[in-house]
Amino acid sequence: MSPRPAVSTLRLALLLGALSMFGPFAIDTLFPAFPAIARDFAITPFAMQQSITAYLVAYAVMSLLHGPVSDSLGRKPVILAGVLVFGLASIGCALSQSLPELLFYRALQGVSAGSGLIVGRAIIRDCLEGDAAQRLMSLVTMIFSIAPALAPIVGGWIIGVAHWSWIFWCLALLSLSLALATALALPETHPKHLRTPLRPRPLLQGNLAILRNPQFLRLALAGGCNFAALFVYISSAPAFVLDILKLNEQQFGWFFVPMIAGMTLGAFVSGRLAGRVSGTQAIRLGFAVCLGATVLNLSYNLLALPGFPWAMVPISMNAFGIALVFPILALSILDMYPRQRGAASSMQMVVGLTVNSTVAGLISPSVSHSPRLMALTSALFAVLAWLIWRSYARRVVSVPGVAEPRDVAGLEPTERL
Repeated sequence: MSPRPAVSTLRLALLLGALSMFGPFAIDTLFPAFPAIARDFAITPFAMQQSITAYLVAYAVMSLLHGPVSDSLGRKPVILAGVLVFGLASIGCALSQSLPELLFYRALQGVSAGSGLIVGRAIIRDCLEGDAAQRLMSLVTMIFSIAPALAPIVGGWIIGVAHWSWIFWCLALLSLSLALATALALPETHPKHLRTPLRPRPLLQGNLAILRNPQFLRLALAGGCNFAALFVYISSAPAFVLDILKLNEQQFGWFFVPMIAGMTLGAFVSGRLAGRVSGTQAIRLGFAVCLGATVLNLSYNLLALPGFPWAMVPISMNAFGIALVFPILALSILDMYPRQRGAASSMQMVVGLTVNSTVAGLISPSVSHSPRLMALTSALFAVLAWLIWRSYARRVVSVPGVAEPRDVAGLEPTERL
């Protein structure tokens, strides 16, 4: 068995947290600029919403490859390539003169944006295991959670003093900074003797084998649907903030900061619970918070017209519960495939992004005009996530911080349920 790389946990947390942030930054910094871009391109709000859909669909498709390629070529080259391509795509967005042109470069952003987040999860399990891995995953989640809160504030400041294209110029500068940090500070955690050959057919077969594992699908869908309960609001942020809460373009932070504060606190609590309570107990607590928050949110929206700050209370509670659950679910999936962690992380991202793309492209445009419909949709996703988790939990004995490890050489799933 190969020795685990000796890496500073704090340095790893800061770098992986930063690398996971530029994906959310690409979505959330643009929200305050939606009206300005729609005016410049003479398009409808629905058409503008497709800038999120194009990004997420490309993100989901490319997520099929980030992890498996890192299993073959190493973690660091994949992350470096992704960050640099993201920077070039951001420059393309800044120079766009029409919606089709913008959508093309937004899709190119999506193609590259997942490298840091997906490969970063595999790096965590390359270096640590058990409770230590859960604590690091929780710390990275805390750092990552800053992005959705900070991004719309930064976007609002930028369009307050400059043209919306400067949002993308700033994203290009951010990607350049992250490329330098990766080149100088990120070690390679996947040694050559553990790498798998990069051949298209085995890669595709491996991905399909993971997706055919019913237990993997249950965990991935539980996490994806649980986050979708919150993503209904995130993808509807322009309508929710501007039309329902009656705030302006510089006040998106009043929506994102409380929500991300809840998520950051949830990630912190998840890390503190590692080694003190079982993974199963922590997940039950997290789902209980999520279900309670969505019920409270639905009740509030049925009884009153939502307004700031009370509308943010149940949303922040839901974010807390999601962050409590997520690190354990993610590590459970990685431990199912200890020899193909990159591929497992990719397939989890594919499932999650498929759910999110459906929310952003189809569900959000249909419900964002009505706070009650948004609350009902959020509650339905939370209930669905819990039911899927229960289906998974009935088929395993325990979830010790993560699920019981399974060595699946050749990518043959051991569960045939």
